[in-house]
Amino acid sequence: MNTADKILGKFATPESIVTRDLRFGNKTGKLLINPDLSDAEIIRTVVLTVTRASERRDVGDAEFDLKRIKSEVLESETEILFEPDECINRLLNGDMLVCMDGEDGALVINARSFGTRGIVEPPTETVMRGPREGFIEDLKTNLSLIERRLKTSDLAIEKMRIGRKSQTNVAVCYISSIANPNIVKRIKERLKQIDIDGIVDSYALVPYIEEKQMSLFTQTGYCEKPDIAAAKMLEGRVAIFVDGSPIALTLPYLLVEDFQSSEDYYVRSPFATFVRLMRYVGIFLALLIPALYVALQNFHYSLMPVRFTMTIMSSIKGLPVSPLTETLFVILLFEIIREASVRMPRAVGMAMSIVGALVLGETAVNAGVISSPAVMVTALSSIALFLVPDMISSTSILRLVYTLVGGLMGLFGLIICVLYTLHYICSLNGYGTPYLAPYTPLVFSDFKDSIERGPLRKMTLRPKAIPNINPKRMGGKNEQ
Repeated sequence: MNTADKILGKFATPESIVTRDLRFGNKTGKLLINPDLSDAEIIRTVVLTVTRASERRDVGDAEFDLKRIKSEVLESETEILFEPDECINRLLNGDMLVCMDGEDGALVINARSFGTRGIVEPPTETVMRGPREGFIEDLKTNLSLIERRLKTSDLAIEKMRIGRKSQTNVAVCYISSIANPNIVKRIKERLKQIDIDGIVDSYALVPYIEEKQMSLFTQTGYCEKPDIAAAKMLEGRVAIFVDGSPIALTLPYLLVEDFQSSEDYYVRSPFATFVRLMRYVGIFLALLIPALYVALQNFHYSLMPVRFTMTIMSSIKGLPVSPLTETLFVILLFEIIREASVRMPRAVGMAMSIVGALVLGETAVNAGVISSPAVMVTALSSIALFLVPDMISSTSILRLVYTLVGGLMGLFGLIICVLYTLHYICSLNGYGTPYLAPYTPLVFSDFKDSIERGPLRKMTLRPKAIPNINPKRMGGKNEQ
C-alpha cells in the first residue's frame, strides 16, 4: 500500500479529501487536498507546475523523487514528512500532500486558506484612548500582533498541540530574558499533561493551569488586546494563545489586575488614580450595601438615623414579605434582566434591560410587593458590579452570600463572613505569586501601580510580586 492509500485509509470519510493523479517523469503519484481549508489558486499553480515539469523533454527518463520535486520544481513553502499522523494533521490544517509511488514520505505544501474575522476593537475591552486592535480566532494573526509589538530576539514562542481529536495548536509566549524559567517550565508541564479529546477555546485550559480549580476567584488573566498581552509579558508574565480563540491567557495573575484597565496607562496619572478609586468603592458598594440594608432592618434599627428609619418604616409598611426575602427577590429580578439582555440580540438587549427594569420595578412597587428603598439599593449594587466587569461572576455570588448572612446573622455574621473571604483570598498563591499582592504581603515598590497609578517615568522596576529574572525595565541597560 502506497503512502496516499495509507493516509486516506485513516479517514472515516475518505471522499472528503480530493485526490488528483500526477505524473513525475516516468513515475506516478497523487495530490491530496482538503478543499474546505486550501487555497484553490495555490492548488492550480502546483498542479500546473508539476504537469509542465513532467512534460519537459529533458526529464522524460529522469529519476524523480520528492527531494528533487521540492528543490527543482516547487518554489512554495514545502516540507517532507514521513509520519502518517503528522501528514494527516497537516492535511487537516489545509496543507496539500504530494505522494509519489514507491516513496514512504509525503511532500507538504503550504496552501492554507480559510475565512477569518477582521482585526477590530474587542467588545469587552473598549477604550477611548489607546490601540483598538483585538485578537481574532486565527493563531498566526494573533502571534503576528505580538511580534509586531515585541521586536526582540528574546521573544520565545513555543507551540504544541493539545487534544486527541481536535489537535488544537497552542502557543506559549514569554520573554526569555524577563520571565522566570521555573514558572515557564511549570506552565508547559501542565499543558503537556492535558489528555482530552478536544480544546475549542482557551478557557478549556484554565482548569488545568490554575492552582485551585474550585476557587470562586479567577487565578488566570484574560485579555483580547495585543497591547495588554505585550505589557503583561514585559512584566514577566507568560501568555497562552489557542488557535480558534480570540482570548489570550496570562499567568501569574493578581487580584489587583481586575481593577486595572489598559486605558489607565493612556491618560494622566491623577485621573487614572481617581478612576481606580471609584472601582474599589464600587466593589464595596456592590457587595455590602444589600447586606447592610437587610442587617440594619432585621437587627440594628438603633444604628440608623431616626429620619432614615422613619422613611424605611413607611416604605415597607404593609409588605407581605420580610426584608431578606424582599431583597433577595429584587436581586434575582435584576440578575434575570441582566442575563436576558446579554442573551438577546444586541439590537433589543439594551432596550429590553432598560424597559424591563423600569416597568417591572415600578409595577412591583405600586403593587406593594417590594419597597422603593430595596429597588434603589439593589439597583445601585447591580450598577456598581459593572465597574469591575472581570469580577462579575465572583462578586454576584458573594453579594448573594453576604445578603443571606446579613439577613440571618446581622452585622456580626457579616463581619465574620467578610473576614473569612479576606483570609481565603490571602491564602491563594499561584506560581509563587501571592494573589493579594502588593497588599498581602506588603510590597511597597508595587504600590505605584495598585490603587494609585503613579507616573510612568517612576515605574523603573518591574512588579516584585511577579517573579522575574530581570527586575529593571527603565533607566539604563537591563542586565539579566
